[in-house]
Amino acid sequence: MVSKPHGGKLVNRIVAGKRREHLLSEAMELPKISISYERVIDIMDIAHGAYSPLEGFLTQEDYIHVLYDMRLSNDLPWTIPIVLDVDPSEISGLEEGDDVALVYNSKPIAIMKIEEIYGWDRKEFARQVYKTVDPGHPGVSKTYALKELFIGGPIDLLNDIKHSLEHRILWPIETRILFREKKWRTIVAFQTRNVPHRGHEYVQKAALTFADGLLIHPLIGWKKTGDYRDEVIFAAYEALIKHYYPKDVVVLAGLLMNMRYAGPREAIHHAIVRKNFGCTHFIIGRDHAGVGNYYGPYEAWEIFQEFPDLGITPLFIREAFYCRKCGDMVNEKICPHSEEHRVRISGTKLRKMIREGKKPPEYMMRPEVAEVILSFDNPFVI
Repeated sequence: MVSKPHGGKLVNRIVAGKRREHLLSEAMELPKISISYERVIDIMDIAHGAYSPLEGFLTQEDYIHVLYDMRLSNDLPWTIPIVLDVDPSEISGLEEGDDVALVYNSKPIAIMKIEEIYGWDRKEFARQVYKTVDPGHPGVSKTYALKELFIGGPIDLLNDIKHSLEHRILWPIETRILFREKKWRTIVAFQTRNVPHRGHEYVQKAALTFADGLLIHPLIGWKKTGDYRDEVIFAAYEALIKHYYPKDVVVLAGLLMNMRYAGPREAIHHAIVRKNFGCTHFIIGRDHAGVGNYYGPYEAWEIFQEFPDLGITPLFIREAFYCRKCGDMVNEKICPHSEEHRVRISGTKLRKMIREGKKPPEYMMRPEVAEVILSFDNPFVI
């Protein structure tokens, strides 16, 4: 059965019809705050229900609870602070209770009611969310670049931003309808920011053996330099699904959301978001949402012990490797052979091969997938 949204109700902060016309007119007269593209994405995730139960940016009480308890003030699990940063000069003359227009490239995106204006500590944010204060961590670096104050309060979305891969994006209301139409009762989600190799395929198919359907959910949004471009990921997955999956067991849809590289906390966040999309199960990868050596290989598995009330079932499927003796993709639980027979699939090695224009061996990546990736002049984010 399609899962209930986090908090019990799917949030909808999208304004339509005459009310939208009225608020658009009002936005022209309101004080304005310019926001980044990343904050636009957060607003869209809030408005479309991907971040249910959030109806806006966190106020201070919720922010502090999320930072230290990994829960909202009502005790509902929530691990990533969704915040809107401003300079004091941007809100000069504004008070709590005022409405403000949030603007991107001179276009009003949303109207926000300012419930609270509060200060925050960059290093404490980084220490709690990322478990490091090292600016070499991409999430920490982004945190240090945020402005001096946070403002919290509900938003009303006036305009979505168009994306080049908009036709790939499905929102929670759409996936929920789709899953019901397909009569799927158990839906497992797979989060990715990479092209698929044989290890990914193994994990997905292992989960599919007991689920009705699989949601492959590539993340469209800010990623660090060297990650695969969104259009490359979609093209590669289309090749894999076409040649190696049964018909009608997979939905491939884009998730417009920023990557934060927050390791264990982000694994919980990703699970909550997929719960809002209607999924009942979520595959947690080894070092899920990690970067560099900031997190232990299985920290993203261990953190789920703290959230028995999450409302979506995590699947901890062991890392797959190719065993020469087995002649197949296997994992440690089912392969009896020693390390000398095992070939680990390294994402770093795969990227190096692709950069050099080399086709990875078939035990690492399906040939049809490799051909699609190599057909792009530059498959990577610059």
